[in-house]
Amino acid sequence: MQYDTKIKNRMKRIEGQVRGILRMMEEEKDCKDIVPQMAAVRSAIDKTIALVVSTNLEQCIRAQIEKGEGTEDIIQEAVQLLVKSK
Repeated sequence: MQYDTKIKNRMKRIEGQVRGILRMMEEEKDCKDIVPQMAAVRSAIDKTIALVVSTNLEQCIRAQIEKGEGTEDIIQEAVQLLVKSK
């Protein structure tokens, strides 16, 4: 799968958020300031996972239809990926 610029930029933003959290930890910031930032990173990762899986699913379904093959296995695999990511 090719990952487009939007997905890569999301990951770079998340990377920046994680660096910011590490900096906060090094500065010994209070946990009430750090935990919400960690939750934001988790949320951003979850959304990115969903985007990657859905984009890949769409591409795979289109390819299967072009081949004249069924899509049930691909859909089941995508669902399993999402379940494992939680």
